[in-house]
Amino acid sequence: MFQALKSLSLKRWPWLLLAFTALLFEASGLYFQYVLNFQPCIKCIYIRAAFLGILVAGLIGAFAPRHPLGRFVANLAWLCAALYGFWQAQELVAIEQTLASGGFTTCALFADFPSWLALDRWFPAVFEVTGTCGGVSWQFASLSMAQWSKIIMLSYSVVSVVVLASQFSRLNKNPYRD
Repeated sequence: MFQALKSLSLKRWPWLLLAFTALLFEASGLYFQYVLNFQPCIKCIYIRAAFLGILVAGLIGAFAPRHPLGRFVANLAWLCAALYGFWQAQELVAIEQTLASGGFTTCALFADFPSWLALDRWFPAVFEVTGTCGGVSWQFASLSMAQWSKIIMLSYSVVSVVVLASQFSRLNKNPYRD
């Protein structure tokens, strides 16, 4: 299994597929915002930033799939972005649960991106906070958007760890050998 995963990671299309899936999730977030009028909270924006990180990681991997350092950087960026997205989604789920149980909680109204990565100022249509945390206005299969984001980011994280672990396996030089 690890040899097959490493062999796949040496090709361009799996990395492009990773970038494409992240792009689809970015597009779905924008669809929810601009078509269905669900305004994103700070945690939603940070989850969008994590999807952007995964998209960029996929592009890095697609740019240099045969270069070990390129694959390592891409995989590390993928893992970091997915874990960050999972953490933000977990916090949003906790906020939703607190509010659902009658508690009170609040979150920031403005993004706190570092000055060298001011996504909210560079791309306000995508990364500007326009909503507040905790309101569950959409569910699918009895899970909120935050819960789905948590599952998706956890899945990205697990796959990234497995692909990263596969990089330490050796590929067979003889394709006819078992």
